[in-house]
Amino acid sequence: MKLLRSWKQQTPPCIATIGNFDGLHLGHQGIIQQVKAHAAHLGWLSTVISFEPLPAEYLRQPPPTRILPLRDKLIYLQTLDIDQFACLTFNSELATMEPEDFIQDILLAGLQVRALVVGDDFRFGRKRRGDYQMLQTLGAKQGMEVVQSSTIVHTEERVSSTWVREALAKANLSTVNTLLGRAYTLSGRVRHGDKLGRTIGFPTLNLRIPENIALRKGVYAVHAFQGRQAPIKGIANLGARPTVNGLQSRLEVHLFDFSQQVYQQHWTIEPITFIRDEQRFASFEHLKQQISRDVEQAHSLLH
Repeated sequence: MKLLRSWKQQTPPCIATIGNFDGLHLGHQGIIQQVKAHAAHLGWLSTVISFEPLPAEYLRQPPPTRILPLRDKLIYLQTLDIDQFACLTFNSELATMEPEDFIQDILLAGLQVRALVVGDDFRFGRKRRGDYQMLQTLGAKQGMEVVQSSTIVHTEERVSSTWVREALAKANLSTVNTLLGRAYTLSGRVRHGDKLGRTIGFPTLNLRIPENIALRKGVYAVHAFQGRQAPIKGIANLGARPTVNGLQSRLEVHLFDFSQQVYQQHWTIEPITFIRDEQRFASFEHLKQQISRDVEQAHSLLH
């Protein structure tokens, strides 16, 4: 998969879809398969167009929650065998661009889009003035076909990123995994932390996670992966660590029966079961006692 960070890069003609693709759930996967089928038939490159930050993150403060950080989105997109991922920087230029210019400059002239697969509720451009009808009308004049995307439903409801976020906020992981069609995971590089965990017998892997991640803050029984190795059982806390006056959101993972040094390695964490919400304890000693109970519960849940 080729990564494009600008619409001004030279690219052959392609068939594309465009959107946030937050989560890459079953609905997104259905659209991407539709794009790939058209691309294979016509001999064009299959392309997913998205933005970083997501438009709502740029336009709204505080930003809304998101399902996946960019790195995890890239990892999963690669498994879908897309030819190109155009990840455009959403900034003031894009936020104020007229929809007609977006079609002409970015889709047609820039990315060489010859066919576009989108939903009929897709909105874009300054003040969200652009819509499906505008794409069809202007696209037809320039030789760009616009195809309505397919809809994927589960229990008679359309699969959507909103539904996934709501399930993540409730730590309803079975629903999340069903809507994604895979296990929900978060990944990151192991960084040096405060090293407080090792002083009480619970050393942790510290992964930096975006502040606005949709997963409910709290403690989870988890599986941890490094590369293609077998999963390691453990317990993780997602949050800002209020007892020790933490300022940034982290995913801190204690692995059972594991003592290797893994700084700078990339690890993937799969939350299996929610144990409790993050909370502030009266003292570090109270926190230590609660962690001991959490570890015992996680052992039982993962057995």
